[in-house]
Amino acid sequence: MKYSNTQLSWLVILRIAIGWHFLYEGMVKLMNPNWSSVGFLLDSNGFLESFFYSLSSDPSLVYLIDLLNIWGLILIGLGLILGFLARPACIFGIILLSMYYLSHPPFAGLRYAVPSEGSYLIINKTLIELIALAVLFVFPSSSFVGIDRFIFKK
Repeated sequence: MKYSNTQLSWLVILRIAIGWHFLYEGMVKLMNPNWSSVGFLLDSNGFLESFFYSLSSDPSLVYLIDLLNIWGLILIGLGLILGFLARPACIFGIILLSMYYLSHPPFAGLRYAVPSEGSYLIINKTLIELIALAVLFVFPSSSFVGIDRFIFKK
């Protein structure tokens, strides 16, 4: 694919911005010894509520979910920022954001213990970031600006 300098610049900026968000969220969770996903899981609502509740029922499973969440966020973030395996990072980011979205869908009538910072109906920040990752997946910039450029030479 050929991009104009402006297109490539904005794709790279988008990739780095999303990467920073993932990395920062992972680091905050890593640095907080009291952080756990259990509260988020128990606050789930919607048609997958029982699935997310079941994930919080076993402490060893919660520990594994916490590790996967923290290190997934960190590694996805680094991959996007550095342009290192950026397309797999996009896929794993989409999967992770899908889980967040399905756990707390912004549908009419659903209430959560932790209020959101806005009023949403179907489309929220999580879904928008997920869509942005899909855009980055289909318009890869890391093969031009990033470590992938050196790994996947054409």
